[in-house]
Amino acid sequence: MRTRTLLTLTAALAAFTLPAISPASAADNVLTTGSAGGDAVADGATLTAPLASGTTATLYSSATGTTGITCTTSQFTATVDSNPAAPGTASESLTGHTFSNCTSNNVGVLGVTSVTVNNLAYTTTVASDGTVTVAPGSAGAIQTTVVLRTLLGSVTCVYQATNGSLTGAASNTDNSIQFANQQFTRTSGSSLCPSSGFWTAKYAPVATSDGAAVFVN
Repeated sequence: MRTRTLLTLTAALAAFTLPAISPASAADNVLTTGSAGGDAVADGATLTAPLASGTTATLYSSATGTTGITCTTSQFTATVDSNPAAPGTASESLTGHTFSNCTSNNVGVLGVTSVTVNNLAYTTTVASDGTVTVAPGSAGAIQTTVVLRTLLGSVTCVYQATNGSLTGAASNTDNSIQFANQQFTRTSGSSLCPSSGFWTAKYAPVATSDGAAVFVN
């Protein structure tokens, strides 16, 4: 009887003194700040990101070429619509996407007047595995209008995402989102603009409006 009592007491003390194993990893939100598994990013929060330091955004005429448009400044702005528990998929509205300080090495092109993203806001999702998908919103297709200065005067070309949506990858290493060779097709405009464009850009760090880096869980 004494042995059974001691065993019961020992078990009770162990249960009292050992911290419970919290299912925190299952309760973490997809988007957090501070660290992976940190504080949840609130619904309605604004996220922004410039180009990663030392990188450019490019729209080349082929996936392996270097002819086309290069921009040294770009930034996106998004609003978090929902941020569920991980693993899962967070949803955002891409409300702003700008490009500036752009040049072109296409034959006959003297300069780039503007690169404008149309039909915002776009629907964006971020999955726990880091997959980022940008899809058209209610305003229409994912579309960009490029205005070039050429030997023949100003020309305007319109490009739309060839596959209808864009796919990128998020990384917690540098709180980045990277898009590589996302194909666009010229839907209108001068032949001085390539018939296809392959867009590549890396944005980092993705952060909230108060500067807290965002992680994906």
